[in-house]
Amino acid sequence: MEEKQRHSLAVYGRRQLVMEGVIQVDSFDETEIVLETNMGTLILKGAGLHITQLSKDTGGLTAEGTFDSFQYVERKTKGVGKSILKRMFK
Repeated sequence: MEEKQRHSLAVYGRRQLVMEGVIQVDSFDETEIVLETNMGTLILKGAGLHITQLSKDTGGLTAEGTFDSFQYVERKTKGVGKSILKRMFK
């Protein structure tokens, strides 16, 4: 049986984020961090954001700042991401 890589995300008081399952950091600045995770692309938004720890070996990441939103973006495949009406009337 294939073992899945662990994925977790914990936020403490909207000021500290600790997560596992990070594959790579695509981009970051003080207002947005874009991560590739084992569960898809994750976009973190806020103010004063900075990465305090990153381990490519374990997939762990710690960041601080004021976090406002977290959004997972799915990879689009054929038929996925289209509205049901578009799929019905193609």
